Amino acid sequence: MLERFHVSDEEAIRINHLKMHSVVMQIFIKMGLSDENSKTSADVLIYADLNGVDTHGVSNMLRSYVSMYQEKKINPRPSIKIIKESNATLALDGDNGLGLHTAPEAMKMAISKAKESGVGIATLNNAGHLGAAGFHAKLAVDEDMIGVCMSGGGGFAMLPTYGSEPRFGTNPIAWAAPANKEAYFMFDAATTQVAGNKIKLLERLKVPFAANWLAKNDGTPIKEEVSLESKDFHEDGRLKELHMLPFGGDRENGSHKGYAFAAIVDIMCSMLGGGQAGFLGGSGHYFAAYDIDSFSDKEKFKNNMDDFLSGLKNTPPAPGYDRVLYPGLPESESRLERGKNGIPYHPEVIEWFESITSELEIKLDW
Repeated sequence: MLERFHVSDEEAIRINHLKMHSVVMQIFIKMGLSDENSKTSADVLIYADLNGVDTHGVSNMLRSYVSMYQEKKINPRPSIKIIKESNATLALDGDNGLGLHTAPEAMKMAISKAKESGVGIATLNNAGHLGAAGFHAKLAVDEDMIGVCMSGGGGFAMLPTYGSEPRFGTNPIAWAAPANKEAYFMFDAATTQVAGNKIKLLERLKVPFAANWLAKNDGTPIKEEVSLESKDFHEDGRLKELHMLPFGGDRENGSHKGYAFAAIVDIMCSMLGGGQAGFLGGSGHYFAAYDIDSFSDKEKFKNNMDDFLSGLKNTPPAPGYDRVLYPGLPESESRLERGKNGIPYHPEVIEWFESITSELEIKLDW
């Protein structure tokens, strides 16, 4: 993530990832999930935190999941149903379960299909937020496959280019591939200029958002850096729903490309599985696994990936930059650092944990 999203070292409270995982798992159990699904849900959130994807870890997401369970908006004990099936494909119904644990099940089904047919694809409709899409794509990498995960729906975040009303969620795409010696390749990004949950981080950290990330209510891109503390973004003491721009920001900088990618995500996630687009009330997820041995030799592929990735990171840097990164390398370095030194959390996040664990009668032992 950009430096502006990180908690400062002076403020950060570092917590061992295994201890945080234990607490998060206990919270999910209190919400009515099975032990297995509680563990999987905690796995997804801690994966994000270890990888430095703080937007999709416990800081932002857990409290919203707890609220949804307490308000009975999502099913803690869903039973995934197969709606359609072929040798290589599955259309699934998630029974209104949270995507944190229904999505890994769907991806594992796609992986199983890929082992039989070379490629496995699953759609999952009627399922809630799945956390970091990269976690689910990574499940295929663990099997020496290429993994893809996309998530569409919502319809109330991103403006189409030239539009004044949102028509998309943040519609993320994750794409992952294995290597041998190098850290695996991982691209996981929203099709908006900035992930929606990063707005929560900026609000917590009291940091301004950059130019061309958001638009005014009439759809005009905001061309300058502006603080979220501005009264223009608040109503009745709360942050308004903000209009987000596709990646590219405006047409001159390629926003039509982000807009088109968001549309592709909606088509593949919601409509392919039989639902409507997000702004018409639909939502869904998409998973694909490619068995490399069905196309070439996986060891040769992974060695070629090593050559490719090392070639990228050893590219001579431009003036003013220390080095060149490739997608997945910063996350790998974050896993090592945070696995050793603990995950840095904002004090406000720790306060929330102290409050919710007291409410749920969970012993908090950092």
